[in-house]
Amino acid sequence: MTPKLSWRKTSRRLHLYLGLSVGVLLTIISLSGSVLVYYPQIDSLLNPINDTTNTKIPDWDKAYSKLRKNFPTKLGPWRLENTGVNSIVPARYYNPIETKEHGFAPLMVWLSSDNDEVIRKDYWGEYLVTRIYNLHFSLLTGATGTLVVGYIGIATLLLIISGFFAWFPKSGQWIKSLKFKRRSSKIGLLYDCHKLIGLALCMPLLVLTATGVMLAIPKQTDPVLIALVSNINSPSKTQMQANKQSNIPLSKAILIAQKALPSARLAWIETPSNLNAIYRFRFQTDNDPSYRFPHSYIEVNASTGELESLFNIDKQSTASKIKNWLHPLHDGSIGGNILKVIWVLSGLGSAALFFIGLYRWLVRTNRI
Repeated sequence: MTPKLSWRKTSRRLHLYLGLSVGVLLTIISLSGSVLVYYPQIDSLLNPINDTTNTKIPDWDKAYSKLRKNFPTKLGPWRLENTGVNSIVPARYYNPIETKEHGFAPLMVWLSSDNDEVIRKDYWGEYLVTRIYNLHFSLLTGATGTLVVGYIGIATLLLIISGFFAWFPKSGQWIKSLKFKRRSSKIGLLYDCHKLIGLALCMPLLVLTATGVMLAIPKQTDPVLIALVSNINSPSKTQMQANKQSNIPLSKAILIAQKALPSARLAWIETPSNLNAIYRFRFQTDNDPSYRFPHSYIEVNASTGELESLFNIDKQSTASKIKNWLHPLHDGSIGGNILKVIWVLSGLGSAALFFIGLYRWLVRTNRI
């Protein structure tokens, strides 16, 4: 007769088997995630740019003209980032022919703050922080790797929950279970280290894992969000056939867009292409938690200057707003440096949990 397992023993076995099966890949994802919390700052340190100009407001017309002049064969849309005052202007050209075999690998360009020269050029995935990003998001294996990362995240949620229930103390033993006990055995000491690190990081790791899963596999998680909360609204992507008529200046299109959302901050600019005469702008509203990648969009007809569409995230469904919080929660930007430090420590702590747990298992089973 097979002995009946208690829920606590079942949780311990599930925790062990999940840790042994996904632990290595989870450690890679965790450590790379800790680095990416500060990836723009790390990239700036590794690739310092000497820009002595002191332009307060970017000249967007000049910046766009410089891109078209320096890259005449790039006829598709450029995306320019508005990073703030007295700053270099980063720009991206998606799907360049040079990296068409590499999946997501846009051409990355940095313009001087007076927009007068290209001061750096590279391709996504060919410099360190983007390699680390690809490692974190897809394990360097493209779309398939992103799916794997998403499902590892689901396994990690079960790993965290099973670890909590494996520890869950019996009635009257809560204080005792939270202490670091004086032990003579190595196995006991390793258990206490694993236990206390896990309890300290349980909530941060749950948030990081849940948001990571939803970012990695939205096709699989969006239906769940829709079923539990509401429909998800998406911004329109207008297609307007380009003609021989010259486009209105970028600066004029920006003014038209800003009148539609006067209190919002311009974050990204997408220029027209040889196939689509549309300016597309990305804005951060007052209630939008995402600074770099906000979710309000405005489209302006590049030929006529007419406002084609307005998508204000503040007026969208609850599920849409939840998705808007995923990125700033996952990268820690919503909480400033305090949350970012917690996220860095959580990634390091996750790796420590794996190594401590693995070492304890090897000792306990007499493998070392």
